Amino acid sequence: MSETTSPVTTQTLAKMAAKGERIAMLTAYDFPTARALDDAGIDVLLVGDSLAMVVQGHDTTLPVTLDQMIYHAEMVGRAARRALVVVDLPFPEGQLDLDRTLAAGARILKETRCRAVKLEGGSEQAHRIEALVTAGIPVMAHVGLRPQNIHIDGGYRVQRDADRLIADAQAAADAGAFSVLIECVPSDIAAQITAAVQVPTIGIGAGGDVDGQVLVTNDLIGFTSGYMPRFVKQYSDVRGQIVSAVQAYSKEVKSGAYPGPEHQF
Repeated sequence: MSETTSPVTTQTLAKMAAKGERIAMLTAYDFPTARALDDAGIDVLLVGDSLAMVVQGHDTTLPVTLDQMIYHAEMVGRAARRALVVVDLPFPEGQLDLDRTLAAGARILKETRCRAVKLEGGSEQAHRIEALVTAGIPVMAHVGLRPQNIHIDGGYRVQRDADRLIADAQAAADAGAFSVLIECVPSDIAAQITAAVQVPTIGIGAGGDVDGQVLVTNDLIGFTSGYMPRFVKQYSDVRGQIVSAVQAYSKEVKSGAYPGPEHQF
């Protein structure tokens, strides 16, 4: 747990990175999960558009809507008492006209207790980042693998163009982003990005030479099935525990063992 006990802000993250204190970030999509993660001392909670895949069961992040993001973000923002809560701008709120992006960011801050948004893209999004920040909406940039760009990139692939990645991160930071998330990038390139920008970097599949790490909580706790990315470390088997508990309950219901006398009025 970080030594910080007061609410985490964008300035807190900058100070942590400057001191060499690593930043711990996880996703959250509902109140009880967010409250548990916050109680555990997590620094940043991301209401990711990954909820399209993790919660809704879609194959990509593209189907989730702004209204759905706000619905989940309101729960997470209400649960968090310490962590900084960041909300993804879902497709296509960050790709169409600038006024639409600003309106989406404003809705997130007004209708939830969350305090920042995350926007996929680098150099080509610099004007959008600057406009959001000018409007008082803190922005975490997202470079490397961009899940919202899956149909252009042709799948989820490690990104290896060092010059472009560094330029994207620099452009985002120069435009006012308070942090840069780096996804699926070789560790040596992520280290170069971290050295090149003056804001904290958060890695996911980007090695250890960054200022912090983020994972999808369901992957970390083992509450998922199917493909598991190489960069994920699974710390528990929640899905297995749920299956075992439900099987035990079902067996006792069918045998008549539950409810027992102690469970009745």
